[in-house]
Amino acid sequence: MSDFKLVWKNLMRRKLRTFLMLFATLIAFAIFGVLSAFNNAFSGDQAAAIDRLVVVNKINFTQPLPVSYPARIKQIEGVKQLSYANWFGGYYPEPKNQLVVFAVDHTTYLDVYDDAITVDAATRKNFMTDKTSAIVGRAMADKFGWKVGDRVPMNSNIFSQKSGARVWDLTIAGIFDKKKENQDTNFMFFRYDYFDETRSFGKDTIGWMMLNLTSSSLADKVAKQIDETFANSPYETQTDTEKAFNKAFVAQFGNIALIVTLVVGAAFITILMIVGNTMAMAVRERTREIGVMKSLGFPGARILKMVLGESLLLAALGGLLGLGLATLAIGGMKQAAGNFVPGLAMTGDIMVFGIALIVALGVLTGIVPAMSAMRMSIISALGRT
Repeated sequence: MSDFKLVWKNLMRRKLRTFLMLFATLIAFAIFGVLSAFNNAFSGDQAAAIDRLVVVNKINFTQPLPVSYPARIKQIEGVKQLSYANWFGGYYPEPKNQLVVFAVDHTTYLDVYDDAITVDAATRKNFMTDKTSAIVGRAMADKFGWKVGDRVPMNSNIFSQKSGARVWDLTIAGIFDKKKENQDTNFMFFRYDYFDETRSFGKDTIGWMMLNLTSSSLADKVAKQIDETFANSPYETQTDTEKAFNKAFVAQFGNIALIVTLVVGAAFITILMIVGNTMAMAVRERTREIGVMKSLGFPGARILKMVLGESLLLAALGGLLGLGLATLAIGGMKQAAGNFVPGLAMTGDIMVFGIALIVALGVLTGIVPAMSAMRMSIISALGRT
């Protein structure tokens, strides 16, 4: 009989106990996988450019800024390109289908984000010539089956038109694809001039500005100069790198990294104690068997490997099933939360770290009983009741 078969037989000796340990391990790693995926999606690193700054109102990014600000910021040395946008708050066709939609300056937006999204020449031409046009990300277009030329009634849960209507009729000018692996394409944007001339309030204000620098080394200097330019004005600014802005936005939902650490740490320690204690009990129950094995010539190192292998197998079965369950859960959540949590996925880094945790759990829970079994003398093993 092979050592693996002996390990498997010992593991399945008390099936209910094994099932409960597997279930506990599975849940712990499922929680780890889901929380880590959200943490990774919320990290703000996915598509952030190192040479891009974001300017918002100092009070809060939901507060507006005058549309006159971009022209003044363009004059600052080190600013290469600049654009601006305003949150729209769209849904289609029902309020439950919240979408990421914003109005952008059609003359500059595509140039600022040329490093992140791909837009063909025909789409650019349509966007420039048709005031009611919009460009849609590939993921959103596929979700609703939209095609170039389609007329889409986009509702807003924030703004209304001067007529009182809350629907903007938009024409799909084109569909953009991503250039960066983690760039989100589950959003759309349309022309700010069309939005601004038709909305009932907030005219001549914008939500935020995005600007590319001539060099990333100028980020601190340019950011400071922008904020000093508008200091003590009715609309003071807060300028950060795109990465810092993304992380500040996520901070509204709480410290995701800390939550992941605390939850996963608590689960890991709990499972460590439960499985470690159970493995110790299992070895004590087999004390005489270990004595018999040693009397038959099984060396201590082989017994250590078998006991350690049992704990590693238990951790591997529960952990891998847990990571698999997390992958399925994230796949389902992506359909519901993908609009507002771009980049939500079980990445390779999460899987690698999860496997490292599995190995650590297996070793930590099995090393003490394995060492005890290896050092146990034949006389004391056979004499113990």
